[in-house]
Formats: sequence, structure tokens, C-alpha cells
Amino acid sequence: MTDAQQLYDRSVSGPFLIAGPCVLESLELALEVGDALADIAGRAQLPVIFKSSFDKANRSSLESFRGPGLELGMEWLAAIKERTGLPVITDIHEPRQAARVAQVADVLQIPAFLCRQTDLLVAAGETGRIVNIKKGQFVAPWDLRPAIAKVRSTGNTRIWLTERGSSFGYNNLVVDFRSFPILAEAGHPVIFDATHSVQLPGGKGHVSDGQREFVPVLARAAVAAGCQGLFLEVHPRPEEALCDGPNSWPLDRLAPLLTDLLRIWRQTNVS
Repeated sequence: MTDAQQLYDRSVSGPFLIAGPCVLESLELALEVGDALADIAGRAQLPVIFKSSFDKANRSSLESFRGPGLELGMEWLAAIKERTGLPVITDIHEPRQAARVAQVADVLQIPAFLCRQTDLLVAAGETGRIVNIKKGQFVAPWDLRPAIAKVRSTGNTRIWLTERGSSFGYNNLVVDFRSFPILAEAGHPVIFDATHSVQLPGGKGHVSDGQREFVPVLARAAVAAGCQGLFLEVHPRPEEALCDGPNSWPLDRLAPLLTDLLRIWRQTNVS
């Protein structure tokens, strides 16, 4: 298990990347993505955390693919960690999942729709792992303060805050870049979820749509606005992805995008 404090300390100064497929479709695909991310991490000298969900519990349709489930998902994430050496992050939806997931995951993620769920936040905090709170599409950046306090009540101060866009009418999201300095006032690393921010929730009726062509421009703006981490759903074949394909970034285009973003980060953070 990666030391939680060491990983958190590295994230404070940034930059770092959270990336992977939306959902664990298969172990083979996850390892394919993990190997590519480990290579990018080594060449770019950039901390990379592998992300993927073992269960997408909030899919639009009952028929949508959700993932392999808790136990098989933990087996796959453990295999990815062992092979790639990358720390992993995955989301939890129920308090009872926290302790089991923390046996494998270095970071527990609170889904945006659940960012106010007291028992979930407390259970995640009690594991001692880093807790990534995704800001709900329905809350203002300052409204994350109570959620932060719930995690801190456990004595755990290793918290990340992720901006992923706000509801803008029906089936659309917008990013308010004032959110980054406001979130940063809490004293924790701020992450930008560039791929969920270009999602069009429910845009295809039974599934969400997306506008991945806007990922680079929003990511550049977020880095310039002060985010320390970047969150990207990546897939080797987005058109075949079982979840969030329209807003996923193609894996073979990740390295050039990171080169551009790291250049902006260095220019923005010149001392």
C-alpha cells in the first residue's frame, strides 16, 4: 500500500494526474490503460493515480453496464497496482464499502451526487486513506466546507477537492473558474475533472452524451486558474467504451495533452 501521507504530501505541491477508464470493463483493458499510464508517469516524471469504478451505481438506465462489482473489482485493482506500481483511486457509494475498498485503494472517492452524505464521508475519513470529494453539480464551491468538516471530524485531514462542473439548465454543465481559488481556501489540493465537465448528462436520453473536443481548452484554463491535479477519464477506444465514451479522452492523445498542460503549469508556478 502506498503511504497515504507521502502521496498526499506530493499532491500538495502538484502537479499530478488521476486517469483511467470510467468503469472496470475487463482486467485486460484496465491493464492496457495502466501500463500506458505507468509509462507516461515515468517519462513525464509526474505522479499518476489509476482510476476506475468497480460499480457505476448512478447510471442513467437500469440496462447500462455497471462494472464487475466490489469483490472482483478489488481483485482487479490490486492486480493493476501490483503490475504497474501506480496508486489507485475508486469511488464508494455506501459506508459499508469504505473499509473493504481501503484495503486496496490509496484514495477513496466520494461521487459528486453523494458529496453531502454524512455517513459516507465519515466512513471514508475513518479509513485513513486520502478522501477525494467531488463537488456536486448542484452545490456552490463554498458549500463543500461542511463536507470537508465531516471528513476532518475523523481526524483525517488528507482531503482532495474536485471541481467537475455545475448544472447549467438541462443536460448541460458549465465550469465557473472562480471555483478554484474558492476551493483552495480550504487548504487542500484542488483537482479539475476535465472529462466529466464536458459531459452532457442524460444527453442521449438513456445515456449521457459528451463534448470531448472541449477537454483541452478547459484543462488549460483550469491549470492556469490554479488547480494542482487533473482528472481525466481515458480509454484506448472511446467509441467502444461501456461508460462515458463521448466525454472520455483517447489514450493515445494523452501524452501530448499532458506536455501542453505541464508547460502551462510551469509557467504559471514560476517562483
